[in-house]
Amino acid sequence: MPERILIVDDDASIVAVLRGYLEQAGYQVLVAHDGDMALYTVRLERPDLLLLDLMMPRRDGWDVTRRVRADAALAALPIILLTARVDDGDKIVGLELGADDYITKPFNPREVVARVGALLRRTRLDRLPAAVPRVLVCGGLRLDIDQRALWVEGRPVALTRTEFSLLKALLENPGYTLTREDLLEQALGYLYGEIGRVLDTHIRNLRRKIEPDPENPRYIQTVYGVGYRLSVERGQP
Repeated sequence: MPERILIVDDDASIVAVLRGYLEQAGYQVLVAHDGDMALYTVRLERPDLLLLDLMMPRRDGWDVTRRVRADAALAALPIILLTARVDDGDKIVGLELGADDYITKPFNPREVVARVGALLRRTRLDRLPAAVPRVLVCGGLRLDIDQRALWVEGRPVALTRTEFSLLKALLENPGYTLTREDLLEQALGYLYGEIGRVLDTHIRNLRRKIEPDPENPRYIQTVYGVGYRLSVERGQP
């Protein structure tokens, strides 16, 4: 069965262009034109990925993202935001709410298709069972790869798909500095121009969930001008 993409945008011309390119790439396309219809369609059809415009009537993309991530049955749905807003703050809010990525309008439809494909490939890989069950541990962090579950000091903590991939990459390379390019490619499956802002936002969200004091991180250390690393010394109990 072809993977199904739900496009949510009140601009019919954008929907038509995206639909054409995605169907040509082999995807099945569903369409919604406002936030209420988007939530109804997501719950009814369970698409494989959501392409979501931010500025829509009745319910905006931020609220749709918030509601999807708050629903346990839908929380793992990959979300790419579409935004015509140039303010970085609007994009950051979307990432903080749990979106995996954003694309700024006007966009190249081929790039949209490529980024949809990269995110879906990562999703498929995440679903593959491991030959040997794996649990990664550092200090009070315990990440179960097979169950896609995190415990911090024995307390379960929910992660978005991108946050999980970032933490997994860091835990698999304790004490080793991963460049921004390494981390974002492992988390999203591709590189692009706005790499710094996207990665920093995801790391900030992750720190809020796992660090005793996010302003003075115990686990995820910044290596200025390079990237990030998981601190082995400070991560030990």
